[in-house]
Amino acid sequence: MFRFLSRDWCKFDWILALTTVILSLIGLAAIYSVDLSQGQSLSYTPTQIIALFIAIFVFFIASQVHVSFYETSAKWVYILAVLLLIGVLFFGVTVRGTTGWFRLFGFSFQPAEFAKVALVIFLAWRIDRQARRFETWQYLVSTLTMSLILVGCIMLQPDFGTALILFGCWFGLLLLSGTRKRYIAAIILTGMLVAAVSWFFLFKPYQKERVMTFVNPTLDPLGSGYNVTQSIIAVGSGQLKGRGLGFGSQSQLHFLPEAQTDFIFAVIGEELGFVGLSLVMLLYLVVLFRLVRIARMCRNDFSSYLVLGITLIFLLQMSINVGAALGLVPVTGVTLPLLSYGGSSLVISFLFVGIAESAARSS
Repeated sequence: MFRFLSRDWCKFDWILALTTVILSLIGLAAIYSVDLSQGQSLSYTPTQIIALFIAIFVFFIASQVHVSFYETSAKWVYILAVLLLIGVLFFGVTVRGTTGWFRLFGFSFQPAEFAKVALVIFLAWRIDRQARRFETWQYLVSTLTMSLILVGCIMLQPDFGTALILFGCWFGLLLLSGTRKRYIAAIILTGMLVAAVSWFFLFKPYQKERVMTFVNPTLDPLGSGYNVTQSIIAVGSGQLKGRGLGFGSQSQLHFLPEAQTDFIFAVIGEELGFVGLSLVMLLYLVVLFRLVRIARMCRNDFSSYLVLGITLIFLLQMSINVGAALGLVPVTGVTLPLLSYGGSSLVISFLFVGIAESAARSS
């Protein structure tokens, strides 16, 4: 049932909303800093500002809609996500080897970002329908199948990072729902087997290079290991207080590739130092804490697992992006939510927070 929440503002999590906006503004400042190195005209900042206004509007609408709307539309949202992922393979724009964007009137939309929303809503709906009988293998197979359909479509683009996040979200909710340990063990063993097969038959050469570079960045310091090496240098050169916004040598002199997206964390580390990075991580912890708090306050399984799924998406994206910037995990092209350049990523992040606010106000 589609209905708006006209009251219950007392349940609105203002701390979560304010923290989300602050993070996006820090990201906008870092993107502007990167933009300064491009020349006189700004390439990224104007687009990101427009995306931020759209994201805030989407957040407001999502937080106003009763959570029951998301529950009743779960199957349709999932079907729409599958259709968009199939459509982008045929009609999408290819960027850096990934066919994952629709481009219209100068703006781009990434269906893989929408797939995160679809999977979280669908899994929450499926878990709620299970009525806490999580010991059946039918529950495991059905949720895995529906998740793998989205993962498979995204792998065809190919976008390994987003596929990993979706699979991680499914596995995380599986653990949180109390699935039997023997099922979890079987999944882990199967995953190891799939990883081995993928390495020899599915992974492209550049993906293998990223993994090998992660193990030893010095293997190709001027090639596949260049990005990670420059990112570590940038973070280290910021020291305590940073070089100042717009004065980072690695980002301003273009030593750091994809500084506005994959390595925005390194830009902040170089220009704002350990203090800036600590502030960013503290704000992320606030976001995660408030999301978990909302999940615990929810009165039904759908709302609780919906917010837990959102929490997992944020946590996985943060861990992968920050880990890549510090050389702790392979670089997969995953954006840092609310901070990295990208309209689709920003809008979906705000949509997630809006849905969480809806769950809080509907409880």
